[in-house]
Amino acid sequence: MEPTLAALAVLLHRARSERTLLDGTREATGLSLDEAYAVQDRLTALRLGEGRRPVGWKLGYTSAVMREQMGVDAPNHGALLDDMLRDGTTPDGAEAAGHLHPRVEPEIGIVLAHDLAGTDLGVADVAAAVAEVRACLEVVDSIWLDYRFTAAQNTADGSSASGVVVGPVLDVDPAECHAIPVELVGDDGAVLATATSAAAGGHPLLGVAWLAGELAARGRGLRAGELVITGGLTAAVPLRAGHALSARFGAGTAVAVRRPAGETDAGCAPPP
Repeated sequence: MEPTLAALAVLLHRARSERTLLDGTREATGLSLDEAYAVQDRLTALRLGEGRRPVGWKLGYTSAVMREQMGVDAPNHGALLDDMLRDGTTPDGAEAAGHLHPRVEPEIGIVLAHDLAGTDLGVADVAAAVAEVRACLEVVDSIWLDYRFTAAQNTADGSSASGVVVGPVLDVDPAECHAIPVELVGDDGAVLATATSAAAGGHPLLGVAWLAGELAARGRGLRAGELVITGGLTAAVPLRAGHALSARFGAGTAVAVRRPAGETDAGCAPPP
């Protein structure tokens, strides 16, 4: 029997806090996308009840390379909370500790200067509401074993939202933030992947417009000061213990994240 939506939210919350991974072939196999967002809302409420604070949103699967990597055919979104953010403006970048089995992807972050709502917004509408464009790394960290999930299972888990390294401000007109070359680099200096910021659905601001429409359909909107990370630009790369990954945005802007040595990845939850 499938658990209730409230019970499923509790299950997902417990899996992350207890560092266990769930088997997507056994749990929540019949979940619809609408039900998944209802579970996500309940999961976010559980986290807020622990004293966390909402600070923005993440977009998932806005790029074709990420949809292909994960077998997902449409974008989704999840909430960002204050304890997920890390300062990536220092030369050494940020530390990502306590994750289950983290992966990293470079993203364009958008900080809003004004509230934004509506179901028919374009690039110019969003650009007028932008305060800053930021170089970011997302640390995705799914509670699903081996990152094997349906779109609904991933959505219920907040689109694997776990960490965001917020790097320097990019000196770019928001309306032109789709033309930034990006490289994902290993700690040995090897370039692991390349892209341009247009990989995020053609333009990062189109993702923000899509999110505004999705939230409007649920009676919500984007708020001034919120951060929206607009989707992975390359395939996600595992962040191994004792190693670091970094991204270069344009000619000279970099952001990095490292994982402490000695950490181990989480294991699968035992059968009931």
